Amino acid sequence: MDNLREFLEFKADFYNAPFFIEPDPVSVPHLFTKKEDIEIAGFLAATIAWGNRKSIISDARRLLAMMDNDPHDFLVNASSKDLKPFRKFNHRTFNGTDCIFFLESLKNIYRKHKSMEALFPVETEGAQRAISHFRREFLKTPHEPRSEKHVSDPLKGSAAKRINMFLRWMVRSDAKGVDFGIWNSVSPASLVCPLDVHVGNTARSLGLLQRKSNDWRAAEELTANLRAFDPGDPVKFDFALFGIGAFEKPGQSFFSTSSDSSYAPGS
Repeated sequence: MDNLREFLEFKADFYNAPFFIEPDPVSVPHLFTKKEDIEIAGFLAATIAWGNRKSIISDARRLLAMMDNDPHDFLVNASSKDLKPFRKFNHRTFNGTDCIFFLESLKNIYRKHKSMEALFPVETEGAQRAISHFRREFLKTPHEPRSEKHVSDPLKGSAAKRINMFLRWMVRSDAKGVDFGIWNSVSPASLVCPLDVHVGNTARSLGLLQRKSNDWRAAEELTANLRAFDPGDPVKFDFALFGIGAFEKPGQSFFSTSSDSSYAPGS
């Protein structure tokens, strides 16, 4: 176990580095410095973070440009007329109807709260119920049923990989500067590892995950095993597991930006 921990520490340290930012969706919130802008940009980028990474980044930047690259100010002041152009936005199955609902919901949230942070009571309810709590609040804004699929519910078994990735961005803080660490009410120790196909496959090959489905129970099983290596920051190993699975071949370690690579750790 000591050798495995040292191996994962080494790989996490390698991939959790500034060079990781530019070709990754985390680069989108890195365009901003205001807390609210980082949250909004991060949440929207994470929401559409599946498929080709270049397309994810391009579409997320296009979406923010439509908000004059001032998302918080735009949303809290947006009228129905201001939101109409977003009906033409789409990223894969996330279409204009979904987009307008997401913007309306974020507008309502920021008119009531100073931050999205208050809607994730991770420390009191645990990550699973906190994400479900956020989902219930988010869906209070009128919407089409089709849009609900874009907000995962871990109480129904979803691994909620994109929301867990967003939480990692907001909560974790270290000298590497990839994650933001702008939420102080949540401890990194309470986070759940974002689980995608690369993370799952690597974790199983290393004996860190036995469950075959990439669902919430698998995410909790993996996180529990990673917590044994670092109780205070288990999800830092997301970088290691994703990097190994997505970018490495036997005897080789590299960071790829090719179009057939997936998009982000734990997306």
